[in-house]
Amino acid sequence: MLRVNRLKAALAAGTPSQGLFASLPTPASIELIAEAGYDFVIIDLEHVLINPETLENMIRTAEGYDLTPLVRVPDAEPKRLLRLLDAGAQGIVLPCVEDPAVLAAAVRACKYHPEGERSLNAGRPGSFGKTSLADYVTRANAQILVVAMIESATGVARAAEIAAVPGVDLLLEGAADLSQSLGRPWQIADPEVQEALWQTWAAARRQGTPYCAILRRPEDLELWRARGVTTFVLGDERGIAFRALQARLTAHTCGESP
Repeated sequence: MLRVNRLKAALAAGTPSQGLFASLPTPASIELIAEAGYDFVIIDLEHVLINPETLENMIRTAEGYDLTPLVRVPDAEPKRLLRLLDAGAQGIVLPCVEDPAVLAAAVRACKYHPEGERSLNAGRPGSFGKTSLADYVTRANAQILVVAMIESATGVARAAEIAAVPGVDLLLEGAADLSQSLGRPWQIADPEVQEALWQTWAAARRQGTPYCAILRRPEDLELWRARGVTTFVLGDERGIAFRALQARLTAHTCGESP
């Protein structure tokens, strides 16, 4: 059944929220993230292959923990967005948004009339028709979250237009791909990359659209908090697990002779 979108409520209230990308294609990953105390998860379909049944079970697991499940898609193809929302995703994360018109079309694909043209269905989110579907479409429009990632120089230049698209709930930075777009791949701390992130945040703020930062450096948290940002992605569980495994091995081999 359709649940209250905790992340959307937190954005409206300006309260802090922390999330992770989920790159491991298993519901156990979602359980770990939820038990650790995160508020939302972004299941990654852009860089990861996840079969539909596993994805639905990952979403179902998040629902059981009251963890807001978002899905990052590889593109804005309307039928893809439809199936993910019908599977129970509470939000869609669109990568590398550069064109406000494309974004507006994606919003329409995620929303029912009168805000969009999402195809009607009495599936999981609509409790299979258990309650009034006429009421459901109104509630669904209020709960579904649309997130636009800014990951290129073109996206930064058009960030104000992108943030102004009706129905867009959040701008999410993508400093990694942005650094490549600016000719400085993986140089996240480069002044030009940091300036582009600042420009994106400033554009979002002028439009009254919330902004989400991805924390990569120890100083990032206070920097973004000082700008009024309350929503953060703290990495992905795959990378966190790798670094923890690596650190564990290092701790137990340090000082030993070859």
